Amino acid sequence: MRQQPLIVGAGPAGTAAAITLAHGGARPVVLERARETGDALCGGFVSWRTLRTLEQLGIEADALNPARITRARVFAGGRRGEAALPHVALAVSRHRLDTVMQRRAEALGATIERGVAVRTIDRRSVTTADGASLEPDALLLASGKHDVRGSARPAVARGHDPALGLRVRLPSSPHLHALVGDVIELHLFDRGYCGIVLQEDGSANACMAVHRSRLHEAGSPDALLHAIATEAPALAERLASGWGEIDAIANVPYGWRTAETTTGVFRLGDQAAVIPSLAGEGIGIAVASGLSSARALLANGAAGSVAWQRGFARTVAAPVRNAGLVWSLAEQRWSAPLLSLLARIPGALGAVAAATRVPVLDRSAA
Repeated sequence: MRQQPLIVGAGPAGTAAAITLAHGGARPVVLERARETGDALCGGFVSWRTLRTLEQLGIEADALNPARITRARVFAGGRRGEAALPHVALAVSRHRLDTVMQRRAEALGATIERGVAVRTIDRRSVTTADGASLEPDALLLASGKHDVRGSARPAVARGHDPALGLRVRLPSSPHLHALVGDVIELHLFDRGYCGIVLQEDGSANACMAVHRSRLHEAGSPDALLHAIATEAPALAERLASGWGEIDAIANVPYGWRTAETTTGVFRLGDQAAVIPSLAGEGIGIAVASGLSSARALLANGAAGSVAWQRGFARTVAAPVRNAGLVWSLAEQRWSAPLLSLLARIPGALGAVAAATRVPVLDRSAA
């Protein structure tokens, strides 16, 4: 490669690509708009398959969180169901995950330039906020849920009522630990759902996908949480200690994926596919896309981007489709309780969980 590969975004997708490229002898440059590593709006669930992919990158599970998630619990329509996961998983804050992966990338020789915002992308031409223009041979777009002008994903809405992403952090407490424990929870309610899991610092990440109409009816995110708590008693118990700042992102294109790209441009993570968040596989898609795109770049050069993008779209097609089907069931008043009943059937919930996972990538795959 004549130039250093350029990566936009230092989240799991971008750092997975940086680690793989640096390990393969390249010296990638990563542009990250934030000056400090924050805590992105994300559920923080890392599945058993993603743990195996992270191992290929030199990231050990205990470096993220020594505790493990062993079960899943579903609340819907006044019913509760619980079952063991097919294999152990873990939960980790994005701050911790991103920090560990960024350090690994830098240790291998990648450069992360912080506080550099990318304003526009025109094919492989990148313009930053300070007016600098860059045109690398290979561009890896890993900006997460944030679109960049010139390369934005199309607006994908479910009818006229698109989904919003909300996240609150619940402070660590003995009561919360007793309620949640080593479980990932899914609370279903009218026009939305909330996933809750304990993270490495003992706090709980409560991530929600809610249709815009519910927010409009409530009037504000805070009022919306209070309204949801009145109809979901188990969720109300977990929210009883209160919450701080509510993070939000609008018009998340759940179910979108692309097989199209420009030669020399690799679209990673949420810029490649957006799986409904109730599947808990967003980090899995990010890490898998970063690893496999970098392997393709090392093996085939920048010209390999088109074939890789098509191949990755095929890889994630089934998990994204299956997660969308589960989401559709979860949104219907008549069918949502079926998910809690399903959790009581031995092996059933595990089969659903497995059907929404990204396959583990072969170590020799390009």
